Amino acid sequence: MRSFLHSPICLMLVFCLSFSLHAQQEMTSDELFQKARTEAFDNDNYPEAIRLSRLALEKSPDYTDIRIFLGRLYTWSDQPELARQEFEEVLAKNPGHEDGSFAYGSLEYWNDQSDKALQIVNNGLEVHPKSQNLLLLKAKVLKDLKRFPEANTTVNQLLKINPKLTEARSLLQSIKNVSANNEIGIDYEYTYFDKRFEDPWHLAGIDYSRATKIGTIIGRFNYGNRFTNSGSQFIVEAYPSISETFYAYVSGGVMISGSIFPDFRAGFSLYANLPASFEGEVGFRMLNFGGDNTWIYTASVGKYVSNFWFNLRTYQTPSNDRVSQSYSLTTRYYFGGADDFLSLRLGTGISPDNESNNILYNDGNPYNLKSHNVTLDYRFTVKNSNIFFISGSLQNQEYQQNTRGNQISGSLGYIKRF
Repeated sequence: MRSFLHSPICLMLVFCLSFSLHAQQEMTSDELFQKARTEAFDNDNYPEAIRLSRLALEKSPDYTDIRIFLGRLYTWSDQPELARQEFEEVLAKNPGHEDGSFAYGSLEYWNDQSDKALQIVNNGLEVHPKSQNLLLLKAKVLKDLKRFPEANTTVNQLLKINPKLTEARSLLQSIKNVSANNEIGIDYEYTYFDKRFEDPWHLAGIDYSRATKIGTIIGRFNYGNRFTNSGSQFIVEAYPSISETFYAYVSGGVMISGSIFPDFRAGFSLYANLPASFEGEVGFRMLNFGGDNTWIYTASVGKYVSNFWFNLRTYQTPSNDRVSQSYSLTTRYYFGGADDFLSLRLGTGISPDNESNNILYNDGNPYNLKSHNVTLDYRFTVKNSNIFFISGSLQNQEYQQNTRGNQISGSLGYIKRF
């Protein structure tokens, strides 16, 4: 052992280690900071990045960016108490520091301390009221606290600053899906047939939605006139929140009078907010006509890109000898909040969610499911509490083999939010 300690190899190792330590001591704080970032991001070596950052702070104790980075390293290393010490020192010397407030607020949000996170973020916004990072984090925190109206207002404020911020657009839609202010709405749709039916179809509805602790619940009453016959229907829908990632759609409906709506209807979908502003859905719909159930299965994927939202959806309806298929591609261009958009939808087949024509599922002729359609929607808000919408669609449908007809629809509506 003694001979090894005096061997050339041992002396060389000691010399190299001493030289490395001396070289690091001679490096500037900026050079150490850059080396720490390389260790963290390129080599995933957080312990070494922490050591280098601490060495840099010994040289420059007031170097704010390094101290915030060290706090982030502690956060990523699951050492929240050490991270808090660094962030609190930054904010004590620089109250409301933008990056420090964002890093500290993120730490508390990730550690289920949303009340504290909100306080930190609000302090930062007092100094930097247009900080996109702080506004986005505040909206997430408010959503976690189930303070949905405030979260909605915060995201809309952020989108006025940067309308193309995809993550904010996705978050706004997520907030809208799991909760909403109280709303009451009315709408009317008129459908004209050039060949198939002599009389037009009429559909009018009124609905009321209310935010609850589990999500939004909607009650809707429909009145329709088709084939010169009238009928009415009542539907209940809900969007329960399951977690930060998942929420659901649940619906049930019953025909009150007439015979132009399904006797019963039900539906369920599970939605997932996925990374990169994607959203996925799988679910089913059931329509009952005269005791016979028709099961329709649906799946969709959505994606936010700048001011645009794209959604591809399919409905699959199994029968004895075939599967009827329906597809649609929807593109929305948002020029404001979640209710300010222009939408174009191209599709084939019919939708069980469309009360104006899902009665066609009651027809045993499979050719009735063959159609091509295009729909244009325009929706906008006035003073945040008034929502107006207008829609027009053209559907070319094969209602007998090799015989087609056009179905032209127009609708308009109004929603009051309170």
